[in-house]
Amino acid sequence: MTDKLSKEPKEPEDTPPADSGAAKAPGTSVSVSKEAAAPVAIKAIPVRHYGRWVSGTLVLAILIVLGYAFSQGDIQWHTVSDQLFTDSVVKGAGRTLLISVLAMVMGVVLGIILAVMRLSKNPVTSTVAWLYIWFFRGTPVYVQLLLWFNLALIFPVLNLGPIYKDEMTDVMTPFMCALLGLGLNEAAYMAEICRAGLLAVDEGQTEASHALGMSHAKTLRRIVIPQAMRVIVPPTGNEFINMLKTSALVYAVTYNELLRSTTVIGSTSYAVMEMLFVASIWYLVMTSVFSVFQYYLERRFARGSLRSLPMTPLQRIKVNLLGGSNRGGMG
Repeated sequence: MTDKLSKEPKEPEDTPPADSGAAKAPGTSVSVSKEAAAPVAIKAIPVRHYGRWVSGTLVLAILIVLGYAFSQGDIQWHTVSDQLFTDSVVKGAGRTLLISVLAMVMGVVLGIILAVMRLSKNPVTSTVAWLYIWFFRGTPVYVQLLLWFNLALIFPVLNLGPIYKDEMTDVMTPFMCALLGLGLNEAAYMAEICRAGLLAVDEGQTEASHALGMSHAKTLRRIVIPQAMRVIVPPTGNEFINMLKTSALVYAVTYNELLRSTTVIGSTSYAVMEMLFVASIWYLVMTSVFSVFQYYLERRFARGSLRSLPMTPLQRIKVNLLGGSNRGGMG
């Protein structure tokens, strides 16, 4: 019996078992040659995005055609550069900025008040706020401006008793019509933005402040509104940029803002299209500058809701130039 066992041939140690998928007994070890254990290199074949090349080529072709068309048009481009910084145009841009800022301030203040009224448990205040929002959001801004401009047809005299009395035509100047038309309309939209921000604050915050003995007004001022600003501020910046463009409608009430200033010059110099290009350039510059402010304002108020902030465009450029790693977020 012992001789039979000793005469059986032993399998070489380097030879792997015939059935590699068979289960190995515990305690047994099989040595594999280095050549068999070497990983096979994977050859990655990039995916071909032919649609991107086609769409990109098509867009570039359209841009080239548009550029060529404008270059061949009857446009005096030197007039655009000459009139870009004239006194009347610069003053018109300043008035556009002034009326936009004042109307936005009025809209924000009234919007907060209307949002609080809308959320009030008093049925009278909540109904009045709803009616205000319903009217000013349901009628065009252009119509509202004309209503203020022609208010003297209904009320020839503004009589506030012993406080103030004057002709309505003297009260409703183009500036006042523009301010009321834009500001009161903006208040309706800001009311909904502020209401969404107030509702975004957890009700537990209000309950906790009431448990500490705070009044409802103090809770709004000290607890709810500061937390709601994270939701209110970003769309408010977007509303201001929209206000810069909407201010062109005050042309209808003869307020001498940017569009009216350029239109007057165009009608007298017969350079109508050129002056419209001048106005467009100024609007683009102002909206672009405030878009940068809006970006960093949103970034600041997002610090409490994100673990790490995404890189700014300047940080991305710096990383690409220095060849650093593209980290997901930087402070």
